[in-house]
Amino acid sequence: MQNNQKFSAIHNRKASHQYEVLECFEAGMVLVGSEVKSIRAGHISLSEAWVDVSENGELWLVGAHVNEYYQANQFNHIPARRRKLLVHKHEIEKMQKAVEIKGLTLIPLKLYFKKRKAKLEVAICRGKKQHDKRQDLIAKDDAKKISMQP
Repeated sequence: MQNNQKFSAIHNRKASHQYEVLECFEAGMVLVGSEVKSIRAGHISLSEAWVDVSENGELWLVGAHVNEYYQANQFNHIPARRRKLLVHKHEIEKMQKAVEIKGLTLIPLKLYFKKRKAKLEVAICRGKKQHDKRQDLIAKDDAKKISMQP
């Protein structure tokens, strides 16, 4: 039986509030079958996730929680495991240099499928200060008030 629901991208909503996005990259993901089915069903959380660059030049998605697929039985995956990301070598070097700078980190923004392959949008981000977050909320409220006026 086929699921007729259309998959929409999974967004990390906390990222836009807590971080200032400087540059984005598209990365492929190494997944097992039950993870793909669970992600297509929308059972993934990116809110606590980040991307780590290992010593041997590999990218890993850490802290993302993919719920177990209920029909996979004994062949299920580990929900909170590290997942390898696939990007070009020059992009890994660029990300590694950015992470070495104090205050910059790699955050997953969006997970989507492109030509039946899972893709993750990874961004180099800088954490926002508390006053920056307040200013963003004030600007958003003002824009909402202006759009509601006749």
